[in-house]
Amino acid sequence: MTALLDVRDLHIRFPAASRLSAALSGLPTSVDVVAGVSFSLAESETLALVGESGSGKTTVARALVGLVPVHSGSIAFEGRRIAGCTARELAAVRRQMGMIFQDPVGSLSPRLSVRSILSEPFRVHGGTEDVGAEVARLLADVGLPAMIGERYPHQLSGGQARRIGVARALALRPKLIIADEPTAGLDVSVQGEMLNLLNDLQRRYRIAVLVITHNLNIVRHIADRTAVMYLGRIVETGPTGDIFARPRHPYTAALLSANPAPDPDAVRDRLEISGDVPSLFARPNGCEFHPRCPFALEICRAAPPPLAHAPDGRRFTCHNPL
Repeated sequence: MTALLDVRDLHIRFPAASRLSAALSGLPTSVDVVAGVSFSLAESETLALVGESGSGKTTVARALVGLVPVHSGSIAFEGRRIAGCTARELAAVRRQMGMIFQDPVGSLSPRLSVRSILSEPFRVHGGTEDVGAEVARLLADVGLPAMIGERYPHQLSGGQARRIGVARALALRPKLIIADEPTAGLDVSVQGEMLNLLNDLQRRYRIAVLVITHNLNIVRHIADRTAVMYLGRIVETGPTGDIFARPRHPYTAALLSANPAPDPDAVRDRLEISGDVPSLFARPNGCEFHPRCPFALEICRAAPPPLAHAPDGRRFTCHNPL
């Protein structure tokens, strides 16, 4: 399949301290929060980017739409390089990308009605003469009545606010939706409705979806492929079914082991990892997961693992794969 989105060796660096503070504390002036991430996404495909809090997955998503600067590496959309492009060039690409933010209510302006919120993309980017008809279409697409357009964000339930976020992301008929924790804060029943809505909209409009989440239950439900991040790097990627059936990286196995099972009476072998996530200011030598890995070898402490390619199409970085 032709890649709609292609990310290669992406590095994102945040300032950490002034030169004076760094000299006094011994800390570096900057820290790499994303370090060499590569992945691709095909048209109409869903890719889940998963990992613990602080793994860098949301930072990657924000870089794709130009909300954080890229230190090095490349981001290409439909073959066009967008990392480092001008604001005018990025605006043209942004028409093809919609983003669903993690905080459904906080991402909506409290001063604007739902109708005004959904009209805003057309006022900024143009593309239609009948904004009212487009707003009505969007509300219908996400299963909300037209009367919701007169309400303000504080008058919406969590599920309604999330649907408005989806509608806003769909406004300009994008080719890619970036969904950052699309079910965060929702009841389990509402989570299912939201996932079914995203699946339905994806099939109807042939949209590619990049899901950013730590909820592995929704990954199993919605994603074609999964990429697992740890300390700003992807440690395993491949078809979702294969990763859930037989993870190759110990970190992936630990995440799956900690995931609540649908059947509470089911007996499972649990893989537990010890210790806290290391500081980005002091990345471990060798494999960065080795201080927490129960299968670490001596080589894991000395040398970074190479990228391995499995026959089933998976890729992982581990000296001692499962």
